[in-house]
Amino acid sequence: MRACYHLPAQGFVMTARAEASGRVRIIGGTLRGSRLEVPDAPGLRPTPDRVRETLFNWLMPVMSGARCLDLFAGTGALGIEALSRGAATVDFVETDARLADLLRVNLARLKQTARVVRSDALRFLAETNDVYDVAFLDPPFGADLWTPAAQALEAHGRLQANAWIYVESPLDAAPALPAHWAPHRESHAGAVRYALYRRSDKL
Repeated sequence: MRACYHLPAQGFVMTARAEASGRVRIIGGTLRGSRLEVPDAPGLRPTPDRVRETLFNWLMPVMSGARCLDLFAGTGALGIEALSRGAATVDFVETDARLADLLRVNLARLKQTARVVRSDALRFLAETNDVYDVAFLDPPFGADLWTPAAQALEAHGRLQANAWIYVESPLDAAPALPAHWAPHRESHAGAVRYALYRRSDKL
């Protein structure tokens, strides 16, 4: 479940009970069948189960022990799916305080240890010292952040030489990405395009 856009704090009210409009199901791994609560808030866009299933089938050979970054985390479904399938670490970055809090609640309930950072994604990339094997890049569709985020990942050296990058975007608006991100697999679901890239170690 990803956020189409991030609402200002006054525009998103959630009680301590974390009222939910639905749930997202973890597809595979040790947490298979677990449900993540999804807050009842405008602007949350579900990533279909079959999209995550396809993506993690693509990533299966490299997921065990991987260091992952869920850069625009939303409810964290991609990052939690990665933990379920053997990722060593996942850093979740989310600018909305309420979504970040709910993500921490879900991780604690699932007994998963991971870092949740409430931050603007570009600021996080400039400030962290961590380097990742897999990055999930699914920014709010209305914010046009694919290219700035990709450039920041490269400019600040946040990807391993042969890292994998997942990009989710509108079907009719393919983002401009670094030339050395080689397309590996791609497909679409409705009006959403999803693709996996392999970073070359030759810049």
